[in-house]
Amino acid sequence: MHRTDRLLTADEAAERLGTGVRFVRRLISERRIRYVKLGKYVRIPESVLTAFVEERTVEPVRVRCSRYGRAA
Repeated sequence: MHRTDRLLTADEAAERLGTGVRFVRRLISERRIRYVKLGKYVRIPESVLTAFVEERTVEPVRVRCSRYGRAA
């Protein structure tokens, strides 16, 4: 976590990920993402969401073109 990291609520994290709040709460309850507990409040650092997305980003496979074309 960085010093300038903004702490997001579950609602803000869900909006940033483009998902529902239930998904974010499930990630927290299953401890699949790091979070900060401030009394009864739970906050997710922005850098954690960025890392979560980067770890799960799948790069496209380069399609190799055959010089012979399609088989009949």
